[in-house]
Amino acid sequence: MERFTRRSLAGGIALALAVAMAACSSGGGKKGGTTENVPGVTGTEILLGSHQPLTGPAAPGYSKIAPASKAYFDYVNANGGVNGRKITYKFLDDMYNPSNTQQVVRQLVLEDKVFAIFNGLGTPTHSGVLDFLKTNRVPDLFVASGSLNWNQPDKYPGTFGWQTDYAVEGKIFANYVKNNFAGQKVCHLGQADDFGRDSVVGVEKVLGASGLTSKQTYVPTNTDVGPQLSAFKAAACQVVILATVPGFTALSLGTAARLGFHPQWIVSSVGGDYLTLADRLKAAGAPLLEGMLGGTYLPAVQDTSNKWIALFRKVNADYNNNAAFDGNILYGMSVAYTVVQALKAAGKNLTRQGVLDAIEKGGFTGPGLTTFRFGKKDHSGYSGLQMIKTAGGVQTPLGPVYTTDDADAAVQETTVKQADPPANGLPG
Repeated sequence: MERFTRRSLAGGIALALAVAMAACSSGGGKKGGTTENVPGVTGTEILLGSHQPLTGPAAPGYSKIAPASKAYFDYVNANGGVNGRKITYKFLDDMYNPSNTQQVVRQLVLEDKVFAIFNGLGTPTHSGVLDFLKTNRVPDLFVASGSLNWNQPDKYPGTFGWQTDYAVEGKIFANYVKNNFAGQKVCHLGQADDFGRDSVVGVEKVLGASGLTSKQTYVPTNTDVGPQLSAFKAAACQVVILATVPGFTALSLGTAARLGFHPQWIVSSVGGDYLTLADRLKAAGAPLLEGMLGGTYLPAVQDTSNKWIALFRKVNADYNNNAAFDGNILYGMSVAYTVVQALKAAGKNLTRQGVLDAIEKGGFTGPGLTTFRFGKKDHSGYSGLQMIKTAGGVQTPLGPVYTTDDADAAVQETTVKQADPPANGLPG
């Protein structure tokens, strides 16, 4: 993948408007009742590493995730750490470029000797380091992508997803379309990798192989989505499902407006955060985003009555320079909470195998609206999501929370209720 700058993406938007096995061994073990010779672990520290798009085509919005995770880790450290150890989080910029990702991850593993890779972001980027992490027996925890690649416990026993996967998301979106837009022409624009393909798989499990009138793809190095949107307009698409990162969601909406094409948009959870999109679209944002549908597996960012939101807003104010609180910050802190929960569950004698065993044992709770699917045979994450709709600049929950799987299970409502956070905001 060629390098791609934030400037070129911003320019594209202006024109439109004007992601062993870490687990087969611990990488260290227990001796005399203490952890010894485990990379990234000392008596006082746990070193986690990550690759993140701090610049490049996926930077808008996503560049806020790792600092938010670090802020939650700083909060944990200020309150005693994890079993007496403080977390150090080193995240490096890969520009959403797979070649850079390989260099960054090699540095983190071979030079910095991190305990685990945590929340490495991106489907095309992280897919290229799975075998390296398996060979070097590095836990690969909670990849920041909904690709089905992360749920291969037999092939990659050290890799775990976290967020609702794209096939599940696609099924729930398609179920909503089937119930609310029956008879309308449905089309799909997706990133030209497993992100887009997994989304289509989910949609077609519900709507059928002929359920999509038009399927188009984009590559992150090309900001011209005019041909794809023109094809949708020519096909008279009435509902368009977007499996896009935020920058390309904004590009798509802006390009469609320029073409006089106004479908019902349904946007992936990874590319539909209102505040991120409004920031990209500027003055045109409010009218273009009004009525946009999407999905979420986390509470609404504006719901200050929600105890998770209240907790993370306080952490954000105290440890993240009170950055504008949006879905990216909520995501970063939520996934950080889960990894702290896993590290605590692994015990004081922390080993790489121990943390993998702890996650497979399951039983984790957190900010999510649904339960985790973690187990020995399932390394995916959250099991479903809730539809949301943008109205008056706010993304509001729409109907029940749904769950399903990435195979042939039906989409159905869940009765599981979100757990409150511990009073001190720290996993027990």
